Amino acid sequence: MQYLHTMVRVTDLDASLHFYCDLLGLKEIRRNDYPKGRFSLIFLATEEGAPELELTHNWDPEEYDEGRNFGHLAYRVDNIYETCQKLMDGGVVINRPPRDGHMAFVRSPDNISIELLQKGDDLPSMEPWASMENTGHW
Repeated sequence: MQYLHTMVRVTDLDASLHFYCDLLGLKEIRRNDYPKGRFSLIFLATEEGAPELELTHNWDPEEYDEGRNFGHLAYRVDNIYETCQKLMDGGVVINRPPRDGHMAFVRSPDNISIELLQKGDDLPSMEPWASMENTGHW
């Protein structure tokens, strides 16, 4: 398993970039804008290839309560299906199953959202994951 990034939601993107980049010294590694979803993802790190901080900026105003500004921890795994099966066998609920062979979400015992991402190419879609419904939120 490889640690990838931590995601936080930000309300003022300019102020956040000033803080993290200008003051703290992180560099913008990449940015993805999603006009249909009305949000942007900005990945910051000390250098290319280092673990990243993902800033998620929702374009529509939103107040964050109950820790919603903290998003998730992300890990790359060798086989997302095997990892999810091991977690399920251990009593962990798969909140967002890996229907696409690429991504899943679970929660820690302290309710921290954990994103699991398939290493390399996505795995072919397969059951029971392909038809498994989401459970709760992540």
